[in-house]
Formats: sequence, structure tokens, C-alpha cells
Amino acid sequence: MRIWITRKTIILTAIIGGILLLAMVTFNTFVSSRQVIKATDDAVSEVSSFYLEAMADRRAKTVTSLIEHNFVQMEKAVGFINEQGITNNNELRDTLGNIKSLLSLDRFALVDVDNVVHTQYTTYTGGSRHPFLSSDVMDDKCVSTVSLYGSSKLLCLAAPTPNLRIVGKQYKASFVQIDIKEIVDLLAFDDEGRTYFGIYSKSGENLSDTELGPYISKHNLFDMLKDVIPEGEWNLNHENFSNAVKGSITFTANGVAETLCYVPVDNTDWMMVVLIRESVIHDRIRSISEESQTLSYRQIAFTLIFSVIFFLTLIFMFKDLSIKDLEAEKENTRTFQSMANTDSLTGIRNKHAYSDAEASLNQMIRDNTLTKLAIVVCDINGLKHVNDTLGHAAGDKLIRDASEMICRHFTHGAVYRIGGDEFAVILQEKGYDTMMDVIKDFNREVENNITRDEVVVSLGYSTLTPSDQLVHDVFKRADQMMYERKQQLKSMGATTRSDSTS
Repeated sequence: MRIWITRKTIILTAIIGGILLLAMVTFNTFVSSRQVIKATDDAVSEVSSFYLEAMADRRAKTVTSLIEHNFVQMEKAVGFINEQGITNNNELRDTLGNIKSLLSLDRFALVDVDNVVHTQYTTYTGGSRHPFLSSDVMDDKCVSTVSLYGSSKLLCLAAPTPNLRIVGKQYKASFVQIDIKEIVDLLAFDDEGRTYFGIYSKSGENLSDTELGPYISKHNLFDMLKDVIPEGEWNLNHENFSNAVKGSITFTANGVAETLCYVPVDNTDWMMVVLIRESVIHDRIRSISEESQTLSYRQIAFTLIFSVIFFLTLIFMFKDLSIKDLEAEKENTRTFQSMANTDSLTGIRNKHAYSDAEASLNQMIRDNTLTKLAIVVCDINGLKHVNDTLGHAAGDKLIRDASEMICRHFTHGAVYRIGGDEFAVILQEKGYDTMMDVIKDFNREVENNITRDEVVVSLGYSTLTPSDQLVHDVFKRADQMMYERKQQLKSMGATTRSDSTS
């Protein structure tokens, strides 16, 4: 009997212990599952904020780099103007036109002390149009946002020119205007609708006219947030905007959780705002969490092990997702840089790429580390004649044919299209050593093409001398030789841009 009772006691004890153990494991599983979900939500919020801030910072730095690049180009332009010895307004306009093609400054202008704005095509009184001219003297660079005659908003970059005097008149400033739409195109990329971005004024006005999610859309940021976040939080973020302090806002609109991050854009009165649809990330994570919870109830014995495995898997999955998104953004940045340096018609390098190469070579000249350098300047004969008589499609083909011909000969040089019908080739090392033979072959083909009515290109060249301070010094000599060659080819029967159409 005692043995039977002992066995019964053991069985009952095992059953009760198993039930209690099962109940404890079930309870612990439930509590652990809830804790995992909460920890997941917290991790998503933290990583989302970090990811958003990184995206906003990257875009803001891109805009800042664009501004700095344009100020550098403006300084080069003013220096170029000073070197020209301009004697009348027509020469000034021609020079401004040359600057547009050489330095990629599409809306470059000068302002004299009477607030008269001088552009490539006209002059006008600029005091009422440009706020930066309200003072008589400009002491420093100025960045402002303007909107002229109801057109799209423009970023205006102005710099003082205290030493610029042309035809007896003092000039006080130079400036360029960049369409904000062009900046938006530079920053935009496809991220499958998960994130949005916009450029805003410190008052919350949407300057870029881009969508910031379905709720805020293109409206004033703080007008739309007034009813969805607490008043204290609204005031704090409004003050952050006014004082150019970065921050973030999380809110729920139409049942959807959203998070946005904002950072100031250096040297401007702009704020870069990036918004992520937080529900996208939460939905991804929660679907995995709920599946984990269901499996936990079915397999109690493995709950703790599964929870640990799941949590580690979740961290690695989200880490991998973040890395892939960041790599995708880096790849898009490289793609935009490549597009910005490539001529769309010919596929070769463009004016922007030439300016970057010129800046690098100038630094090597200053450091006295550059020994072999030659610049070849090429200009297509008769492009205007072809455009006027055969149409621009034929003119585009002529440009492509000329580009192919130049690239075919100068295989050891870097070829750039720096104007409508103008190309430049930078030769170093092997390209420098073989330059004269290549030029001889090139000119022989050009002269044969005159009789065959095929592409004719005028070529001039020059090499770096010890007295040269800038690449532009070499370029000017090559450009002069090119114009002399153009006249020579004209005397041989080649058409030039000055020939009138029939």
C-alpha cells in the first residue's frame, strides 16, 4: 500500500508540477513576448530616428556643398572678368556669356553701385527684386530665397566685389540664382514610398513644393501639426525651426504613425525635413513578433530558446535592412555625381567635370608637383550653319560625330565637352608624350574631311610652362591657337559659325 501511495503521490506530484511548470512557462512566455514586442518597438523608434537624421544630414550637406561650389565658381568668374580688360557694355555681356559656358553659372550677374543688374542679355534695376541689395555696401556673402513674378522659388547667392571696376564704374556684388526645383532633382531618389523629404523655411513654409507624406503633403508644416501634437511639443519644435536647431517629431495622423526629422542647412535659412512612414517598419517587425508569439503557445518547451533566437534574428534582420538602405542611398549619390559630370548628348565628361579637374590640377601647380600637362581645345566648324540649314537633329549628330572623332584620336587623354561646340582635352603622362603625333594625324583627317564634306574640327594646344600659375593660362594659349586654326581651315574651304545660312 505504501508503495502504491508513494507512486500515486509521485504521479500526482509530477502532474501538478507539470501543470504548474506549464503555467509558469506559459505566463513567462506571454510576459516575455510582450517585453520582446515593446523592446522591438523601442528599437525601431531609435533606429528610425538615427536613420532619418543620417538621411537629413546627408541631403543638407549636399545642398551646402552645392552652395560652396557656386561661391567658388563666382570667385573664379570675377577673377576672369578682371583679366579681360573690358572697355564697353557689349564686351561685358559677351564676357558674362563666356562665363556661363566655361563655369556652368547659368544665372550669373553683376551689380554696380547704382543697384543696376548686368546680365548676359540685359540690364535692370535690382534694388526692388533682390533684398540683399537693400544696403549700399555688401560686407560679406549672402544667401537668400527669392520668388520673382510668381515663378518657382530661387536660391540667390551673392558675394561682394570690392575690387571690381569696369569702364570707370564700380561694381559692388556678383550673384547667381539657382532654381530650387533643380536642387530637388539632385536630392530626389526612389525609395518605394517609405520616406519623403522637403526643404522648408524657418516658418514651416514648403519651399521645394515636394510631398511630405500624405498628411502634411505640400502644406505649411506647423499649420498641419497644430492639431496632432501637444501644444508644448508644437511650441518647442516651432522654436527649434526658428533658431535652426535640429530635432524630430513623432505623431499619428489618420491612424498612421509618422516620424520626421529636421536639420538646418548650413549657410541658408532653410531646414531639411525627412519623414518616414513608421508603420512600414512597425508592420514588418510586428508580423514577425506575432508569428513568434503564436509559435510560442504551440511549443511551450522551446519558448525561451525561441525568444532568444528570434530577438537575435530580429536585430540582425533590421541591421541588414538598415545597411542595405544606406548602401542604396550611397549608390544613388554616386549615380547623381556621375550624372552631374556626364554630358547627356555625347556621353563624355561635361563642364562640371572639367571644372573639378581644373581645380585639382591648379592645386598640383601650386604644390609644384605637376610636370607634364597639355591642354587641347577643339571647336566644331559650321555647327550654326548646320543647325540653321538642316535642323538641330543634324547639329546634334555633328556634335556626336565630332566627339567620337576627338575621343578616337586622344585615347590617352580626358575629353570634355565644355560648350555647345567646344571641347577640351587634358593630356598627361603618355597622352602628353604622344601629343604631337596624335595632333598631326587629327589635323590630317580634318583637312581630308573638308573635301568630303564631313566633320571639321579646329584644334589648338598648349603645354604648361614654369610661368603658368593656373590651368587657365594654358587654356587661353590653346584657345588662341584654335581660333587661328579655324581661320586657316576657313581659307581651305571649311564652313565656320560666322557663315550665313542660305
